[in-house]
Amino acid sequence: MALTIGDTAPDFEADTTEGRISFHDWIGDDWAVLFSHPRNFTPVCTTELGYMAAIKPEFDRRGTKIIGLSVDPLDNHEKWAQDIAETQGTAPNYPIISDADFNVSKLYGMLPADVDGDPTERTPAQNATLRNVFVIGPDKQIKLVLIYPMTTGRNFDEVLRVIDSLQLTAEHKLATPAQWQPGDDVIITAAISNDEAKERFPDGWDEPRPWLRVVKQP
Repeated sequence: MALTIGDTAPDFEADTTEGRISFHDWIGDDWAVLFSHPRNFTPVCTTELGYMAAIKPEFDRRGTKIIGLSVDPLDNHEKWAQDIAETQGTAPNYPIISDADFNVSKLYGMLPADVDGDPTERTPAQNATLRNVFVIGPDKQIKLVLIYPMTTGRNFDEVLRVIDSLQLTAEHKLATPAQWQPGDDVIITAAISNDEAKERFPDGWDEPRPWLRVVKQP
């Protein structure tokens, strides 16, 4: 079955451009973003890897680690990194998993269990389902899953916005409304009674409906 929100992110060991890792140990007490790619030297993914490198300080500021994945061998990752630097202006500054045995892709439900053979003989189209973004919390649970088509570049600014929401709501028992941006009003969840809400938000809140309580972001 496909992984979904609330599932434990499968642990694994893998070789990366920054050495071999054990995934859960690598995450540690941080948040993490795992994003996958159908093959190396693909145009849309090249722009994505470069953009992620450029905005890595924003993930660092949120205590969030970045890790990429492609089924190509490590030497291809190194060659691709050079192309990314030359065409996008920023080389990957985070690890990229070499999933040449398809182990991680299968664990995360991105490729069928019967896929095998030489990964360099598979076309990007055969790996089209390797266009996922997983946001994983310090508890190792999956908090967000995004799947993009090959022809649409991913919006990693949106991933940052979601992480802001996840971290805020995890701390304060709040929810964020449609189109929320940091600093906008938020919603008091049903998990908080009115009595508790009065203690948490002594300045009060707007209540257009009993089940819709809107308050300033703490």
